[in-house]
Amino acid sequence: MAGRGSRLRPHTLTVPKPLLPVAGKPIVQRIVEDLAANCPEGIEEVAFIIGDFGEAVEQQLRDIAGLIGAKGSIYYQRTPQGPAHAIYCAAQSLSGPCVVAFADTLFKANFSFDTAGEGIIWVQKVENPASFGVVKMDDNHFITDFVEKPKEFVSDKAIVGIYYFKEGAGLRNEIAHMLEHNLRDKGEFQITTALESMKNKGLRFEAATIEEWLDCGNKDNVLNTNSRLLNLKPQEATVHESAVINNSVIIPPCYIGAATQINNSVIGPFVSIGDNSTIDRSVILNSMIQNETILKHVNLDRAMIGNQVEYSGSKATISLGDYSKHTS
Repeated sequence: MAGRGSRLRPHTLTVPKPLLPVAGKPIVQRIVEDLAANCPEGIEEVAFIIGDFGEAVEQQLRDIAGLIGAKGSIYYQRTPQGPAHAIYCAAQSLSGPCVVAFADTLFKANFSFDTAGEGIIWVQKVENPASFGVVKMDDNHFITDFVEKPKEFVSDKAIVGIYYFKEGAGLRNEIAHMLEHNLRDKGEFQITTALESMKNKGLRFEAATIEEWLDCGNKDNVLNTNSRLLNLKPQEATVHESAVINNSVIIPPCYIGAATQINNSVIGPFVSIGDNSTIDRSVILNSMIQNETILKHVNLDRAMIGNQVEYSGSKATISLGDYSKHTS
């Protein structure tokens, strides 16, 4: 999760994209909890590979690992040299059974799997495979080829960014060989290069299919994912017991955080509002609002608004980063 999240600016200028809350919970926390819920042996450690995000973010990540009873470790990718290079930054933690996950996408999937298998790669059929790493499979769903962003059609089964390895040291050693010999593909160290080499040495990777791929790459996709999660997880679409709702209508599904106050407004459907925010005399639907934000006299649809924003008097589809102020 070391990337800058440039497609989601201004929201990622102050908060790393994997820590953006979607339906009331940070993206990376959702990934960690979903994987932990399906790991039969439990998870001992969560290793986060990050950029220079600061001590407060690092502590938040350690706390997320603690939620599942695991140790949280922090590693740094100082320069962007591709996904395999990023994974190798956590080489110290690559041993024994491990799951590798990229923290910019959410999924609807059954991640239950047989830990006796040598490796599992999760995939989904896509319309434009040229934008992805893809796999070819035999009739038993074992992978026969890995190809990174093919220019000509090879397969429409895209690798979604979640992998299981029975022995993480094998992946670690393979990437170390790539780095030592500068084995780049399209200018970067790709995980597909390591996987293809491991497969050629006799490792058998099984392909498993996810049900739904929930992208968080840009504003519109994040809003769509927020709506989908509120539908998929109704137990999380709640009004916190400390929220104050005065003369207002909440149209479910919505998430409304702790100590948020809503006055004379109509909220929903598909709205997430963080903690300690105030909404006054407004109509809001299909939108995400973060913490400690004040909105007055607004009529918003498909808006994404950050932390500690003050905004009033407009009808708009907007994207406002943290600490923005606009009144009229």
